[in-house]
Amino acid sequence: MNEVKIPKRLTTALVNSLTAGVVPRVGLEHVAVGRRAEVDAILRDMDNIAEGGAGFKFITGRYGSGKSFLLQTFRNYAMDRDFVVADADLSPERRLVGTKGQGLATYRELMTHLSTRTRPDGGALEAILQKWIAGLQQSAMQEKGLRPNDAGLHEEVEQRIFTVTSQMQSLVHGFDFAKVLSVYWNGYKLGDDDRKQAALRWLRGEIPTKTEARRELEVGVIIDDDNWYDYMKLWAEFTAKIGYKGLLLFIDEAVNLYKITNSVSRQSNYEKLLTMFNDTMQGKAEHLGIFIGGTPQFVEDERRGLFSYEALRSRLIEGRYAGSGFANYSGPIIKLEMLSSEEIFILLEKLTRIHAMHYGYEPGVGSREIITFMENAAGRLGADQLLTPREVIRDYMDLLHTLHQNPEITFEQLVGERSVKPADADPDEVSDFLAEFEL
Repeated sequence: MNEVKIPKRLTTALVNSLTAGVVPRVGLEHVAVGRRAEVDAILRDMDNIAEGGAGFKFITGRYGSGKSFLLQTFRNYAMDRDFVVADADLSPERRLVGTKGQGLATYRELMTHLSTRTRPDGGALEAILQKWIAGLQQSAMQEKGLRPNDAGLHEEVEQRIFTVTSQMQSLVHGFDFAKVLSVYWNGYKLGDDDRKQAALRWLRGEIPTKTEARRELEVGVIIDDDNWYDYMKLWAEFTAKIGYKGLLLFIDEAVNLYKITNSVSRQSNYEKLLTMFNDTMQGKAEHLGIFIGGTPQFVEDERRGLFSYEALRSRLIEGRYAGSGFANYSGPIIKLEMLSSEEIFILLEKLTRIHAMHYGYEPGVGSREIITFMENAAGRLGADQLLTPREVIRDYMDLLHTLHQNPEITFEQLVGERSVKPADADPDEVSDFLAEFEL
């Protein structure tokens, strides 16, 4: 069987990330297993968003169940489909609202991680603006027969910029947003880096006072804790107008909102979530998708989770029929089940190949050894409740590293032997052994 050759930079990212127990930002397609229904549901949402709609989904699962991996997978799918994406993890310093700028900190984090297909690692803000202006220049030259040094080119480009920005001015904060884009264009046109950088700082939420904004940009507002989400809606509209499919936000570790001890502060954050949810559900936002990862407790705890806020509970609680134990991927919450033993087996096979490919050796771990490793993991005390894909992966990567770096040690010495072995690891026998237990 011919194996797909994975570039060294991807195997490096995968091996390093998975060894450390963190989600890789690239190469996820090489280790993805299962989750087909979940992925299909989000891809349908993306289609709707690309057509001018909006979407909002909670992705819930217990720690280590793969929700962060799935969010990153969605992010990569989105970039491949020509969306602009941004991602951030919430923390005590980054919330949706706060009295110490925690909401603005989340906006800044999202803007730092602003990414496109050609800039997948973040920092894409200026690249997006430059691509837009270069595209306008190119189309103006082609349609009007202009040359790069023609005096009329700048005027033609300016008119086309105004066509886009004038459509933004009727939106909340749209006038100032459009004005700052014009300042960036003028800096671009005149080769004035100071004006360009001032515009970029404002767009990233880095100008601290209105006084500074008036002095440098002649606008009377700044992006702050209260209005940052309004600007995300503007970014979604803007990216759609300049040729992208829209903007998708991936916000993980929402359990940090659940952990806020002050009930008033916690409820304020839930109220902001409600606003975001209503905007996307009621058509008040366009070309915007919001995907939030959290634990089931964050959502369902009626004392301090989302269900403690009645307006959210009434919108998120399962219907009578989906609540009977049937899957419903069209609702606002996608609940992740743990990977099956078969899916874990396939994942470990993939990791074996990637590790061998990265270090350039013939793998000595086959189906028989993987089954033994899985039985060993599943046989631990409490593994049926505590074992997660993250723990399995970290242990398995540790095993592969140890075997590779210590060739005198055998697999059996590290893990042990099966009491009954499938002689040739026949696929049917593998299935029978996997059916004996569930991780």
